[in-house]
Amino acid sequence: MTPLAHIVAVPVRLYRLLFSPWVGNSCRYQPTCSAYAMEALEKHGAIKGSWMAAKRIGRCNPWGGCGYDPVEGTDCDHDHSHDEQA
Repeated sequence: MTPLAHIVAVPVRLYRLLFSPWVGNSCRYQPTCSAYAMEALEKHGAIKGSWMAAKRIGRCNPWGGCGYDPVEGTDCDHDHSHDEQA
C-alpha cells in the first residue's frame, strides 16, 4: 500500500474498530464495504482505490444491489468456467 493510501485508510480502520461492532452484520455485499475499501486501496492506491470505495458505498442502499462484489483487478473476479475444461 502506498504511503498516501495508508493515510486514506485511517478513517476506514477507525470505522472498523469503533463503529462496525455496533452496526452489526447487516452488509448487503460480500466483501463488506470496509473490506472492499481496504482491498481497493491496497491494490489500486489512494486515488483510484478511494474512488472505487466511494462508488461501492454509493451502491450500498436499499435500492442498490447485493451479493458478491469483488474489487476489480483481483484474481477472484473472473469466470472460472474455462478452468474446469482442461
